[in-house]
Amino acid sequence: MPNNHGSFIISLDFELMWGVRDVATKASYGKNILGVHQVIPRLLQCFKKYDIHATFATVGFLFFKTKEELLLHLPENKPQYNNTALSPYGDYLMKEVGSDYTIDQYHFAPQLIELIQNTPHQEISTHTFSHYYCWEEGQTIDDFERDIIAAIQVASLKGCELKSIIFPRNQFNPNYVKVLNKYGINTYRSNERSWIYQYGKKGEDSLFKRLIRLINAYINLSGHHCYSDNEMYHEAEMIDIPSSRLLRPFSKKLAFLDGLRLRRIKKAMTHAAKNKLMFHLWWHPHNFGVNQDENFAFLQKILEHYKVLNLKYQFQSLNMIELADLLRQKNGK
Repeated sequence: MPNNHGSFIISLDFELMWGVRDVATKASYGKNILGVHQVIPRLLQCFKKYDIHATFATVGFLFFKTKEELLLHLPENKPQYNNTALSPYGDYLMKEVGSDYTIDQYHFAPQLIELIQNTPHQEISTHTFSHYYCWEEGQTIDDFERDIIAAIQVASLKGCELKSIIFPRNQFNPNYVKVLNKYGINTYRSNERSWIYQYGKKGEDSLFKRLIRLINAYINLSGHHCYSDNEMYHEAEMIDIPSSRLLRPFSKKLAFLDGLRLRRIKKAMTHAAKNKLMFHLWWHPHNFGVNQDENFAFLQKILEHYKVLNLKYQFQSLNMIELADLLRQKNGK
């Protein structure tokens, strides 16, 4: 049945060290990464409790159990970024990655993926095979296609069918949509519809925009970013499910503002529920890697508010592909 109520979407960019290796080190951010191995089981228990359907966009590298297995499945064409520090291949892969997932929990997570698979209503999506950057100079659409093929293949080997994608660093490239369509990936997350959330190449995101985004997490500067069915459905077989809000992690320095941060999210959720719109919350599991109790306490308040809206307005928790399927049914596709 088509969805006649508002929708609450949660998506997570599941990447471990592959998502931060060009901006952080194990020394500077390792605790956050290792913490993910406690965060994912805890999230899944929380989602079960509140009947939350979520999408885990997963970097393809994480599926492997061993480095040997990973090396056997590398794509023939690899992105030739002008900025070589962006590539996970070459020296980084050979020198920094351990022999298997029991030794190296910074780069492998097959047991966590299996846990997600075995939890009802959770979708495993793709975050590309190699945490691929679609706007960076040097890479090509052919490189992207090889990366997506590799992501599909490893997911298939582990019993996952990929139907949706979240672009690393939010570098959504509309020119690459035709590649996704070709391989049956027909749902994606785009960015909030505001100039402050338009992401480009590494280094192009200004300090001013980052500051405005931070303030916007506490004070409504850009609106609720809730979306109607018509804003998500496209005739070209693709469903665009834009993000509404990044769930920022707990900060001791900004903890005194957490009431404002929570109110900002709850007001947007209420607006979506009352007006039969979609609200899409996202974050990275590694954002919860430290200060876990504080982060989960904050999330619990959001999910408790969801339950109130669910009872009062039939606000519905859906993962990305569930919402996409409902939109297609509504449009007779």
